[in-house]
Amino acid sequence: MAELVLFIVFGIIAVVGGLAMVLHPNPVHGALGLMATMLSLAVFYVVNSGHFIAAVQVVVYAGAVMTLFLFVIMLIGVDKSENLEERLPLQRQLAIGLGVAFLVMIALIGGNAWITAPQAATEPNGSVEAIADLLFTEWLLPFEVTTLLLIIASVGAVALAQFDPRKREEEE
Repeated sequence: MAELVLFIVFGIIAVVGGLAMVLHPNPVHGALGLMATMLSLAVFYVVNSGHFIAAVQVVVYAGAVMTLFLFVIMLIGVDKSENLEERLPLQRQLAIGLGVAFLVMIALIGGNAWITAPQAATEPNGSVEAIADLLFTEWLLPFEVTTLLLIIASVGAVALAQFDPRKREEEE
């Protein structure tokens, strides 16, 4: 029952974060939506006994890669000023209330026994050795291609940040 509740809650967070990433006009808010999705994925890994891969998800992707993306977004810069006026008058109170409710729910779920049956207490499949075997044999090419695509996207974003068509027109 606890796993179902965790799946529903973090599934909703992952979907909302993904939609925020794609649909939000502010790139920083979109990056924060992506971070919420990545942290939800880490919770899914923990529920499936992949503790190492969950830690890697948080440290590498939600930490290092998101920091890199935020630096690239800041290099590109946002040329418009933010509107600091609150459009939803009770937004802060609602956010605080939802945060407290979320923490209470986590505390209630965390107090329950997580292993529900003897067959569920198997050896975790997210051990370092199991992941290393798969990563350096079967998944080596997709892993390297993903790394290359991330590097190309970051270099392209920096190049676009440096490109100003007005300067080029003035030089000509």
